Amino acid sequence: MAAPEGSGLGEDARLDQETAQWLRWDKNSLTLEAVKRLIAEGNKEELRKCFGARMEFGTAGLRAAMGPGISRMNDLTIIQTTQGFCRYLEKQFSDLKQKGIVISFDARAHPSSGGSSRRFARLAATTFISQGIPVYLFSDITPTPFVPFTVSHLKLCAGIMITASHNPKQDNGYKVYWDNGAQIISPHDKGISQAIEENLEPWPQAWDDSLIDSSPLLHNPSASINNDYFEDLKKYCFHRSVNRETKVKFVHTSVHGVGHSFVQSAFKAFDLVPPEAVPEQKDPDPEFPTVKYPNPEEGKGVLTLSFALADKTKARIVLANDPDADRLAVAEKQDSGEWRVFSGNELGALLGWWLFTSWKEKNQDRSALKDTYMLSSTVSSKILRAIALKEGFHFEVLPTSKSSQMITFTFANGGVATMRTSGTEPKIKYYAELCAPPGNSDPEQLKKELNELVSAIEEHFFQPQKYNLQPKAD
Repeated sequence: MAAPEGSGLGEDARLDQETAQWLRWDKNSLTLEAVKRLIAEGNKEELRKCFGARMEFGTAGLRAAMGPGISRMNDLTIIQTTQGFCRYLEKQFSDLKQKGIVISFDARAHPSSGGSSRRFARLAATTFISQGIPVYLFSDITPTPFVPFTVSHLKLCAGIMITASHNPKQDNGYKVYWDNGAQIISPHDKGISQAIEENLEPWPQAWDDSLIDSSPLLHNPSASINNDYFEDLKKYCFHRSVNRETKVKFVHTSVHGVGHSFVQSAFKAFDLVPPEAVPEQKDPDPEFPTVKYPNPEEGKGVLTLSFALADKTKARIVLANDPDADRLAVAEKQDSGEWRVFSGNELGALLGWWLFTSWKEKNQDRSALKDTYMLSSTVSSKILRAIALKEGFHFEVLPTSKSSQMITFTFANGGVATMRTSGTEPKIKYYAELCAPPGNSDPEQLKKELNELVSAIEEHFFQPQKYNLQPKAD
């Protein structure tokens, strides 16, 4: 008779069942031996961390530390996840075996468990190819945007990117893209999660990644996509002659990630002189040795080496990508000599304004505005709405699903604040904005009001002293 769920005995029995299953299925000697060692030592605390709960597959895919157990990213959990994803895709796409999928990876690695993004990508490819499904597997690291681009460009059914983006070095992740080139939305996440649970036992060829090398189902899209992506990028270059003549100097850091060569190519596509690269951070390094967190959005600390190089080379603009090159931070040197790091909302506003201004130069007929839209997420600034009202195009906020862990408050003074949990890290995020009519505002007074609102939210909503919450380090 089974013990009641939640009791000590029931938990121990379930732990024994999970570890016994692991010992039968895991063929990675490093993670297998690590689990055997924990069992021999009777280290229940560590076993519970490794086997307490299976990683939850959500709309952002998976993200967790690399290591042994069902709570971690490792060879076996990659195989199990991919088997579930494969079965789910087979039900969703009748032409999956004609179209196929794309897989790529970043440069993360975890030698102590034998895990790496490259290894995980090959195991994922093995799963699909063993089922007769074509796989477009990049032969080397790429930025994350290459995967959705390839899905759309080659009209594939789905894409997988093995990356933990800007997370700490011990983490890895599994991002999934649908046939429209976008990350999955609900209820696909729930369907995939259920399919994973139904396909936990590794299939006969799951561990033999050597079988893919001679398979006619394996394709390497690296050269063609590298060419087509930057050719496609050229259509967003509106002032090529200005670019050729500009004296503006740039510095770029890829923060030990994959971005360096691709940013160089992007500049060349725009006829800009490529940026000076921060030498200590230019090449991929899974240890991220020069930064505490490999996230350029964490503040000026990540950009210290970039500022030093920019000061040395007289560059005015610093660009920084996160390790999988799908996030961008920008800083500009002010006349005072100080560096100003733009927020994501400020960058979004500038990019939106620039795209619309460039579009308007080519489209003088105002009737075209009726088919012109700009979109933002729930947690983004609504400054583009103000531009839309003035210029006459449409602005829409993307809806959220009922499962989204966020709450938005609208205040009487025009303030809007959204709080949400992070999908990838143990933290609570909040976004606050104060909206006032264009030309009808005092910026300094608005900043003062917004700061007072944020302070009140932090003190009364989050109650950091009571719950021992730590503010983000600058």
